[in-house]
Amino acid sequence: MSPTPSLSRSARNRSEVGPVELFFDLVYVFAIIQLSHLLIEHLSWTGAAQTAIVFAAVWWGWNYTAWAMNWLDPSRTSVQVMSGALMLAALGMATAIPDAFGDGAWLFVGSYLFMGVLRPVFMMVAYRGQQLGSNYRMLLIWTLGAGVFWVAGAFAESELRLLIWAVAVIIDYLAPKLEFRVPGVGMAPSETWDTDAEHLAERNRLVFIIALGESILLMGGVISVAELDASLALSVFVGFAGLFVLWWNYFALAGPETQGGDGSTAALRDGYAYAHAFMVLGAILVAVSTELRLSHEHLDTAIVLVTVAGPLVYLVGNVLFLRSRFGKIAQSRFIAMTVLVLIGAVGIVLVDSLPTMALSLAVLAVTSTLAALTVRSRRTRTA
Repeated sequence: MSPTPSLSRSARNRSEVGPVELFFDLVYVFAIIQLSHLLIEHLSWTGAAQTAIVFAAVWWGWNYTAWAMNWLDPSRTSVQVMSGALMLAALGMATAIPDAFGDGAWLFVGSYLFMGVLRPVFMMVAYRGQQLGSNYRMLLIWTLGAGVFWVAGAFAESELRLLIWAVAVIIDYLAPKLEFRVPGVGMAPSETWDTDAEHLAERNRLVFIIALGESILLMGGVISVAELDASLALSVFVGFAGLFVLWWNYFALAGPETQGGDGSTAALRDGYAYAHAFMVLGAILVAVSTELRLSHEHLDTAIVLVTVAGPLVYLVGNVLFLRSRFGKIAQSRFIAMTVLVLIGAVGIVLVDSLPTMALSLAVLAVTSTLAALTVRSRRTRTA
């Protein structure tokens, strides 16, 4: 039995990102704003852990939708309706983010699990009798298994909820690595997923740009309520420079001009589902640190940690991406990460006397140097 012909992408438009996919991403502009403010308003180790768990769920909801659209024709009405339903559920998740560890837990979990069930069921129907339909059956089983912990966590108090939801995240994220294996039922090996590398690459580039846009929104928010003097103008300039350098580095690393690399589904899974999670989270942390440095006259330990953590987390994603797609060790990234850790250590020791601008410029120097080296390396490869 062949897959529903009206729902499958043709070879001609296999890599095309459709308008409904771009429309779907609009919800994640709001979700990233909510994530940023969750951390800003709960700037502690517990707040950081809660933000990481919520981000993991938000990212997985987006990631699995991007992968489903790798096969579905975005011009078909039923696919658009399904995308609209997923978009509404994603909006529910985003709305619940500020109170996910309070009274908003059920809206957050319910919306997440609705997305987690609707996608594979839709794919099982669209590709019934085919390998892809069977693959999504295994994915659904793992989603339901993780769902038990998502629901159990919603019943629990805030601190216990964090631990239970952490288990749910681990199950969700382990599933593809374990090839959705269920003893006695089956599995979905990576080689049985016929994926299109360029479509996934473009979807991840677009969501990374959305994450970068949060820095613009937060900087604009500070400027709109503060008196724009020379000091603030300089801080905004440095903050924008840091944002531009992050964009520059990313598109030199994973932009459309990047050629070659391992196009197997396993490599694409590691490079996009996992590595890009770190890169997008890093971009969100950069946005948060920019807002904190603009809105606070003096540093504190939390601001130092977030300022360094943003590019550090982003570079972890770089390392995973380069390793999975190109088999590279990325020594320059490890060096940059080491320097950033040293900057963070010095910043914590000198937190009471270190000017905010000094910390900002030190981090900017590292990321700028790395971006320049990445651009030069790409030009050397393509020459």
